Amino acid sequence: MKDIVILYSGGMDSSVALYEHADRIRLALTFNYGSKHNLREIDYANRNCEALGIEHHVIDLDMNKMGFVSDLLQSGGEIPNGHYEDQNMIKTVVPFRNGIMLSIAAGIAESIGCDKLMISNHAGDHAIYPDCREEFIQTMSHAISLGTYNHCEIMAPYTNLSKREIALIGKAIGVPFEDTYSCYNGHEVHCGTCGTCTERKEGLAGFDPTIYQK
Repeated sequence: MKDIVILYSGGMDSSVALYEHADRIRLALTFNYGSKHNLREIDYANRNCEALGIEHHVIDLDMNKMGFVSDLLQSGGEIPNGHYEDQNMIKTVVPFRNGIMLSIAAGIAESIGCDKLMISNHAGDHAIYPDCREEFIQTMSHAISLGTYNHCEIMAPYTNLSKREIALIGKAIGVPFEDTYSCYNGHEVHCGTCGTCTERKEGLAGFDPTIYQK
């Protein structure tokens, strides 16, 4: 039964989720919210959805024009280098991004008869991103369930898994990591030094097909 609407960026974690749960995914949603790396992500998201025969919608939601402040956005400053756990990574937080996207996805899911939303937050996000933490996901799921007739709920299978653990799941099921994109800078070749590139290297160590600038 195809009962899942997935938030799908085209990145490493959400691609593992896409492949792992492909038989249940009715629709993949990618948000073009105005980040520096959005267009790269969308291209890779299209590739994987086409490969799996999954319907894919891109939703335009330009947070630059709405006054959101984040260095992740095109209107923000330079992307900081370092690990996700470094305090300067707070500059990459887009306020309440997951909450906003999940709310939109919940309305779409109910409209097409799906009662599951999937998001691919993971343990490495918890230090910096409040809308990736388990308490937020559980509370948001409860709110969405109360606010929908079909009691739609959030599935977040990687909430307490590390990037490495997710990568190993992907390796086991044959996820084509060369067809995923992670770099916050949005360069054609991954920079290798931003927070998400750093975690990508750690997660895929030993079987990483990615070409990095550094």
